[in-house]
Amino acid sequence: MSKIYQCDEGESRATGIAAAAEAVRGGRLVVLPTDTVYGLGCDAFNNDAVASLLATKHRGPDMPVPVLVGSWDTIQGLVREYSPRAKSLVEAFWPGGLSIVVPEAPSLPWNLGDTRGTVMLRMPLHPVAIELLRETGPMAVSSANISGQQPPTTAVNAKQQLGSAVSVYLDGGTAPVGEPSSIVDLAGPVPRLLREGAISGERIAGVLDMDVETLRGAR
Repeated sequence: MSKIYQCDEGESRATGIAAAAEAVRGGRLVVLPTDTVYGLGCDAFNNDAVASLLATKHRGPDMPVPVLVGSWDTIQGLVREYSPRAKSLVEAFWPGGLSIVVPEAPSLPWNLGDTRGTVMLRMPLHPVAIELLRETGPMAVSSANISGQQPPTTAVNAKQQLGSAVSVYLDGGTAPVGEPSSIVDLAGPVPRLLREGAISGERIAGVLDMDVETLRGAR
């Protein structure tokens, strides 16, 4: 039976995070607050749990699941190469509303969908999400909505869509940004802005020292 845990107070927050961490370790799905929208997450290395996440969203493997991390250091074990561009974007925008697509480390035993050798990574700017990620390690996390419906900005919105398919809902209040992260693809020779969301193309281009139209126009 699924339950919403209020995470605005110390004791209830600790109880909720402990319950969510146990659920993740047990291969179950949880909903967690992030700075952008609420996320539906599971253990990134549990392939059955990831398959359940995709099925719950009514989404196929052609739209791979992103991975959230709880620290800058975690990225280095997940990527084939920690490039200067990736490092610059991480240092400028993490934790925050930027997702980066990079070549994944070839030895990882996960199955996030049809990634074609890449992984999308982000470190969210939300204390509840960070606490959970530091308990569980990397989590496969997508927006907590049925595919095609509005991404939720509250735990109640998420539960209205996902119901009992999720074991634990962590309520961290209304998501402060309320729109999805921006996505930059660093897997090719030229960075590409795949989605302009929480962080503007101008800010991203400035960190990469490139023309913003080139960043946008490479799509």
